[in-house]
Amino acid sequence: MTELLKSWLSKGPASQQLISFNHHDIVTGAAFTCQVAHIHQQLSQSKSQRWLLACESSDLFAVGLCAALLAGKEVILPANTQPGSLSELTHEFDRVISDKALCEGKVSIALKKEQSASELAWPTPTQWGQITLFTSGSSGQPKAVRKTLTQLDAEVTNLEYTFAKHLPQCSVISTVSHQHIYGLLFKVLWPLAASRPFLSDIVEYPETLTYYTSLFPNLCLISSPAQLSRLPESLDNERQLRSPSLVFSSGGPLNFEAAQGIAHCYGHQPIEIFGSTETGGIAFRRQTSKAQAWQTFSKVEVAQDPKDGALVLKSPYLENNEWLRCEDKINLIEPGRFQLEGRLDRIVKVEEKRVSLVQMEALLDSHPLVSQSALVPLTQPRPQLGVIIALSAEGKALLEAEGKLSLNNLFKTHLLSQFERVTLPRRWRYPDTLPQNEQGKRIQTELTELFDND
Repeated sequence: MTELLKSWLSKGPASQQLISFNHHDIVTGAAFTCQVAHIHQQLSQSKSQRWLLACESSDLFAVGLCAALLAGKEVILPANTQPGSLSELTHEFDRVISDKALCEGKVSIALKKEQSASELAWPTPTQWGQITLFTSGSSGQPKAVRKTLTQLDAEVTNLEYTFAKHLPQCSVISTVSHQHIYGLLFKVLWPLAASRPFLSDIVEYPETLTYYTSLFPNLCLISSPAQLSRLPESLDNERQLRSPSLVFSSGGPLNFEAAQGIAHCYGHQPIEIFGSTETGGIAFRRQTSKAQAWQTFSKVEVAQDPKDGALVLKSPYLENNEWLRCEDKINLIEPGRFQLEGRLDRIVKVEEKRVSLVQMEALLDSHPLVSQSALVPLTQPRPQLGVIIALSAEGKALLEAEGKLSLNNLFKTHLLSQFERVTLPRRWRYPDTLPQNEQGKRIQTELTELFDND
C-alpha cells in the first residue's frame, strides 16, 4: 500500500462517496468536489503563496485544505485563533481562508456551505502544496513545523496499514480539533484518503457521543486522555449497549485506571498514539497491564541517548533520514518497544494542548502587577497548572484592596491574549518572594509544596 493520500487527492472523491455528516446535513463527493473546485479557482487566481486556514467545521476545513494543497499553496494552521496568537503569526502568512472574519487587514477567502451554481470538476494538481503547523518551542515562541504532502501521505498510509483491519465500514467522530496534527491526520486526512465519512462537528458532550454510537453500527472515536478519563463517570461506569469499534487517544499518556474505565464501558481499551507535531506518530499501545510498553510503528526506529535517556528516532514522517532527538526520557526495553519516563524540557500538556511554561511565565512577567512568576505542573487532584506570583508594589496594594479572586481573574484575562482558557492555571499563590537557593535558582520542591494545602 503506497501513497494512499496522494492517490485520493489526485483523483478526487467518487460522486456518491459520503464525505461528512452531522445531525442535520451530509456532504457527498459531488458537493465536495464543487466546493473544492470553487475555492481552488480563487486560490489559483492569487499570487499569494502563504494562506492561513482556520475553520471550526471539519467539512469546510477539508474543502479549504484540499483546494490549497491542489493549488500548490502553503497552508498555515494556527494552534488557536486567539488574537494574541494570530498577531504573533501575522508575518508568517499573506492571506486567510476561513468561515469567519479573522485578521483585519488581510484579504480572505470565505468558506461557505452554499455551493456554486455550476458543476465543477475536481482540480488537476500541477504542484503539491504543503502544511505548516505551529507549536510551542523551547524558547516559548511559536515554532514552525513544515509538513510536505509526502510526509503526511507516509503517515496516513501507515495508519491504514496498521489499523484498517479494526475499522469495518467505520464512520469517524472526534472530540479533538483538526487544527492540530492529531486531529488533522485522524479526523480529516486519513478518513478522506480511506473513504470513511467523518462528523463535521466536534463532539463536546457525552450525550452527543451516545447519540452517534446508538445511530451507527461501526464508529471510530478520536479523542484525548483528558476527555477519556472523564468519560466513564459520564457513562455512569456502565457497560454500553452500543460502543465504538475503535477508540484512539493521543496528546499524552492515558492513565491506567482511565484505560480500564473505557474498557469496562466500551469492551476494549483505547489505542493510544504517542508522537508530536514534529515527529508525527512514533508508537502505539493498548494498556492491558500497568506500565504497558509502547510499540513503534512500522519503519520507525528508536534508540536511547546514553547520556540522559532521551528518545532519538528515525522516521519516514521526517524530512530527512537522520536521527532526531526528542525531549522525552525513555526506557528502551528491546528494539521497537519502550516505556516513557517523562519530559526533559519545559513543554507540558494541559488538556492535551501543548503549553510552553517559558512563554506563559514571560507573558505573566510582562504585566505591571507582577514582579516574578513561576508555573508548576500539578498532578493532584488531576493534571493542571499552578502559578506562584511575587507581586509588584502596585500588585500587593491591589491584592490588599480587592482580594485574591480579583487578581486571579485579572491575570487570566491577560493570559487569554495568547492561551486558550482550558490551559490556564487553576491554582494561584501570591507569596512575598519566590523560593530560591544561594545561586538564585528556584527551589522546585518548595514551589510545589506551596500547593499542598488550600
